[in-house]
Amino acid sequence: MKKYFAMLLAGMMAVSLAACGGSSSASTAPAETEAETEAEVTEEGTTEAEAPAEAGEETAAITTVEEGVLHMATNAAFPPYEMISDDGGFEGIDVEIATEIANKLGLELVVDDMEFGSVITSVQSGKSDIAMAGLTVTEERKQNVDFTESYATGIQVIIVPEDSDILTVDDLANDKMIGVQDGTTGYIYCSDDYGEDHITSYTNGAMAIEALKGGKVDAVVIDNEPAKAFVAANEGLKILDTEYIVENYAIGISKDNSGLRDAVNNALTELIADGTVQQIVDKYITAE
Repeated sequence: MKKYFAMLLAGMMAVSLAACGGSSSASTAPAETEAETEAEVTEEGTTEAEAPAEAGEETAAITTVEEGVLHMATNAAFPPYEMISDDGGFEGIDVEIATEIANKLGLELVVDDMEFGSVITSVQSGKSDIAMAGLTVTEERKQNVDFTESYATGIQVIIVPEDSDILTVDDLANDKMIGVQDGTTGYIYCSDDYGEDHITSYTNGAMAIEALKGGKVDAVVIDNEPAKAFVAANEGLKILDTEYIVENYAIGISKDNSGLRDAVNNALTELIADGTVQQIVDKYITAE
């Protein structure tokens, strides 16, 4: 293992030495409170580094799956939070917020695109560092991962054909078939409210919308922002005026990685406080 140390040399100007092989770059602290930083690579190939700290605070060790990288598990079929860009990369609210967090930690963001149902498992198994996929905080999920503070509010809504006889949430109880994305809170809520035999789950929201257009389901329950994107792209569909469920989005992190959890949460808190998160949200979501 290699270790790089920043030292305060007596009688000389304070100099910060950046570790070229660590998972986060060392930052220069104010001269009167400059703290020693350290980065080391474990035998398993993961990276242990010192998270940037506020003046007067002790740094806390963070560990990432890959040296110098923050792996984000997501399902890039959830506009405007995460989606595939025209050039084949990834974009969206979650992607940009995660990029800003990675920058604060001196890391490079890598997006791990997968089915939504695998996002939390990927973090639990140590394949990804964070789960960020329009991920709602629920008591069940809190048993599997830790969450940061919330950075956005999600609203579950109902999409129906424009000529549908479904006019309110209550109408879903009239022996209707509901399309949802597998593993989402929409799936959980609809299963609890209407029963598994009235639910058809799909790998992603786009597939559920195609099922709705094809008459295989009577309605689709999904988050409001992707719902607006799907309706805008598909003629003949509309969103009911009534909300189904209101919930909070946060970042999921392994329960075994409290150092990374705290570092990510601190970075997120700063980004919320300085207005960066709101600027990113406003870029993708126009106020109505």
